[in-house]
Amino acid sequence: MERTYFNEKLKNIIKKNLFRSLKDRDSSQGRKIKINGKFYINFSSNDYLGLCNNPFVKKAALKALQEYGLGAGASRLLSGGTELHKKLEKLLAYFKDVEETLLFNSGYTANLGVIPALVDKNTVIFSDELNHASIIDGCRLSKAEVIMYPHKNLDILKKMIKRRKKGRFIIVTDSVFSMDGDIAPIKEIIEITKENDGYLYIDDAHATGVLGEGKGVLHHFGIKPESYILQMSTLSKAIGCMGAFIGGSKVVIQWLINSARTLIFSTTLPACVVAASIEAVKIIMKDKKLLKKLWHNRNNFYNGITYMELNTGHSETPIIPIILKSNEDVLRLSAFLMENSIYVPPIRKPAVSQPRLRITITASHTEEDINKLIQVLKKAKDKKLC
Repeated sequence: MERTYFNEKLKNIIKKNLFRSLKDRDSSQGRKIKINGKFYINFSSNDYLGLCNNPFVKKAALKALQEYGLGAGASRLLSGGTELHKKLEKLLAYFKDVEETLLFNSGYTANLGVIPALVDKNTVIFSDELNHASIIDGCRLSKAEVIMYPHKNLDILKKMIKRRKKGRFIIVTDSVFSMDGDIAPIKEIIEITKENDGYLYIDDAHATGVLGEGKGVLHHFGIKPESYILQMSTLSKAIGCMGAFIGGSKVVIQWLINSARTLIFSTTLPACVVAASIEAVKIIMKDKKLLKKLWHNRNNFYNGITYMELNTGHSETPIIPIILKSNEDVLRLSAFLMENSIYVPPIRKPAVSQPRLRITITASHTEEDINKLIQVLKKAKDKKLC
């Protein structure tokens, strides 16, 4: 009976062109990946600066692996942490210009653990409707009232805040929206937060290492972190490793150590991952060539497709969507790119409101890679695939 139940559910998603399957690589993650014995230029990675395969980052990981072993063995509150964990947190606090930071195992577990810890039943969360799934799930797990506001619509947000029935509130927003590549109006959101004596939680996952000389969205807008602002950033995107961290005031970090369930009840990051992250952050802080190359590549690609009049939404970052009308359309375009040795998987409804290819440009891509993608998209346009 159980098998019949799931078979029927699977048939239903196949019928709707929503079936997903795993495409595991036969190679390292990077600008080129190998799947089922064939190489593709990879335009789906969040490794924006190419640090995943940086030799100094890998050397740091190997050194720590030899010294500390692989698994952490326990949660941070038991015996899982090392002096490397604290060293990374101090480095990240300096990097982000905050009092303290706290490591988590991933951006998802950070949002899942931190958001519920910040609020209670007397709090209202105002969340942008296009926030990442981890933010949505963190809000759902909380005891707070959750109100979604239209994407980046600050006029409606202000009215919602004025009409709230509970005194305490927190605004939660991505800094760079992961499926659209646009940037939240953080400066204006901060003004609203201050005027109404609220709190702001920023998911800076796709901005750290990318915006503001790599420091993220606050630095991008020339804003100094304040005690009422809490930032979540990942170590798994531009930093090229694994994990996440929260940056904010000392008192809030101390509270999270005592209340964030995904920290308290999870085995912590291995020391080798932490050591690699330390090296990667140092590279971002010292060497701006990778960041310049990232934006050079992004602008080359974006300018190269402008004449095609593709629907790229309001992209402002290395995340550039090509928005299409239907799931069938996006499946066809993705398949055409794969036939031409380019890997960009389809993003379909209901994961997004409009189906799309989510193209991510990185510093690792060559001029030839960018030009090939442009030419293949031109062929797709001529064939009326986009």
